[in-house]
Amino acid sequence: MTNGKPRILVWNEGVHEANNEPPHIGDMYPDGIHGAIAAGLRSHLPDADITTAVLATDDEHGLGEEVLAQTDVLLWWGHVAHAEVGDAVVERIHRHVLGGMGLIVLHSGHFSKIFTKLLGTSCSLAWRNDGQRELVWTVKPSHPIAEGVDSPIVIPEQEMYGELFDIPDPDDLIFISSFAGGEVFRSGVTFTRGKGRIFYFSPGDQEYPVYHHPQIQRVLANGVRWAAQPGLDRAAPSVSNPPREWFQEEKHH
Repeated sequence: MTNGKPRILVWNEGVHEANNEPPHIGDMYPDGIHGAIAAGLRSHLPDADITTAVLATDDEHGLGEEVLAQTDVLLWWGHVAHAEVGDAVVERIHRHVLGGMGLIVLHSGHFSKIFTKLLGTSCSLAWRNDGQRELVWTVKPSHPIAEGVDSPIVIPEQEMYGELFDIPDPDDLIFISSFAGGEVFRSGVTFTRGKGRIFYFSPGDQEYPVYHHPQIQRVLANGVRWAAQPGLDRAAPSVSNPPREWFQEEKHH
């Protein structure tokens, strides 16, 4: 936290925007995908300190030690440049997640180095990009991430993601998506790694204005609230070697 405000960092590789691919991405996301996500979060979290970074921000992709140490939740959007993210940066993010930093992985970030490292599986899935309707169904309405969210969320055009999604059994399955082509997908799932809370949410292909959708913005804001653990001691669980009856000695002090 900074000045008592939760600190949120929205990270996007920024390659689609830099290459103008697709050609309409500048019209759809004039401030980049990261800018649209950040704007949506600010509308729901006016008291949060929300910043953005991209792959080309600096040699550490805007994800240096000092930045991560002050970040309560990191949101991650990546697609065509997973391999360009430095391994040392991935190790740093991994350490901070285990120590309690929240991580929200979006859309094609399922193949990011950090997500596959944390989950330990291929995170592969089926896909087809023909602009079909997606319905995002809430299947755990009691979860804080689902609070105030329409069921279903209707996304008129979106890339299809389908099963099998090769992930470990999640802590919570919150959303399942169905597509006009018949496929279904576990589109909103949570995990815990060390002290860190992880939320994966799949809607958000670069071809479509999904991050302007009010309900998608609400889900992401809810995800940030859930994943943030401000004030938590940022240290990953570690090995200890206490003497016998150590707890008795502590009582006497």
